[in-house]
Amino acid sequence: MSKKVLAFDFGASSGRAVLFHVIGGKLEMQEVHRFSNDPVEINGTLHWDVLRLYHEIKVGITKAKAISAFDAIGIDTWGVDFGLIDENGNLLENPVHYRDERTDGCMEKVFKLIPKKELYLRCGLQFMRFNTLFQLFYLQNNRNDLMSRTKKLLLMPDLFAYFLTGEMRSEFSLASTTQMLNPKTDEWDLELLKELGINSNILPPLIHAGETYGKLSQKLADELGVPRIPVIAVCAHDTASAVVAVPEDKEQILFLSCGTWSLIGTELHKPILTEKSYECDMTNERGYNKTTRLLKNIMGLWIIQECRRQWEREGIEISFAEIAKQANESEPFANYIDVDASIFEMPGNMPDRIVKYCADHGQTPPHTIGEIARCVYESLADKYRKSYQEIESVTGKKFNVLNIVGGGCNAEILCQFTANALNMTVCAGPSEGTATGNALVQLMALGEVDNISEARKIVKNSTDIKVYKPSGVWLHK
Repeated sequence: MSKKVLAFDFGASSGRAVLFHVIGGKLEMQEVHRFSNDPVEINGTLHWDVLRLYHEIKVGITKAKAISAFDAIGIDTWGVDFGLIDENGNLLENPVHYRDERTDGCMEKVFKLIPKKELYLRCGLQFMRFNTLFQLFYLQNNRNDLMSRTKKLLLMPDLFAYFLTGEMRSEFSLASTTQMLNPKTDEWDLELLKELGINSNILPPLIHAGETYGKLSQKLADELGVPRIPVIAVCAHDTASAVVAVPEDKEQILFLSCGTWSLIGTELHKPILTEKSYECDMTNERGYNKTTRLLKNIMGLWIIQECRRQWEREGIEISFAEIAKQANESEPFANYIDVDASIFEMPGNMPDRIVKYCADHGQTPPHTIGEIARCVYESLADKYRKSYQEIESVTGKKFNVLNIVGGGCNAEILCQFTANALNMTVCAGPSEGTATGNALVQLMALGEVDNISEARKIVKNSTDIKVYKPSGVWLHK
């Protein structure tokens, strides 16, 4: 009887619980629970509704149990955000959302204490204002009362695992998103925190993908009516899980994990910490078997998602498929935005911001739904092109295939634009890449799948991969 696992995959706007098992060399999946992930603003601070999300985990376990027995649980989420635990094991406050503005200006203050280039060479991470290090620096300087009561910091999947098992650990791939992990030693850079006046004792011991946090607590197992099965540390950072599921058996792969965020990069045996990687602001995040994901973080489908939310607020009910259809019918290369501009970072009236950006940059602004959407899709594809050129420059390697995984696989217009922009074959699938990678690490840990090579072959056998070839001339921005 093949083993089954339950994968919890949390995205920025929704979560899902999915049962997986392997039959005849193919991965079978069944979604058992899907739920929204709605941030909550209180007194000007944007929080994750962590207790509700934990409730949804318990609902997912209960629904899965009603369908089939399963042998393990794995959890992945976004990176950088965390909960703080006191000496009694209690969560001190709801975790704050990375889009909250509290860290504005923190990077520049840190650079006065540790020069920017030195910090990059110590951590190898792309500079983003919401990286965990900058969040902690803010708390140390503005919420010292909170920090003084903190015994341990737990990143989001580690926090959920703690709720389930009572064990405090930090999964390695997730830890690599914090700007606090030394890529040369593969350990926490405790000295770095000390230099910034932050108590380094709050960092929990590291655990690697495939190891076990612990078993479900007896109390929780009794409450849910399930055995005390293990909670396995998967690649708890969602991008790391998605890369596990890239259906490519070559040693060198080029991937684009495409969802709310877009992350384009390649998988390497060791980090690249050079003058060039610093100039390009490339990130060295870690993956399964201590591999390195050299990549760029790019604002992804968030912009389209926020546009659609605004149109719905205005009474226009429209599907993503209809948005793409209208974009296809609009004039090409009429407008361009820098998708990573700070104006597009926060929730709000995204169509108005796009119009304003174009007007401020001497362009005729888009006005219709199709014009605005085409501008976003073309601008995303062109950002991928520029980021790929940086990857080529830093690694000295060329690729002829880009593998897209994640929800962006369903955005056919973006996949085709990306093939055109990179002048490269694009292979799209699986769309549930993150949950799939989550499950595969669990199955490898349980001995059901031998290794990462076999795991990726299973994905290839199990996925209808759509291939896009370059067509037409791409007008570079």
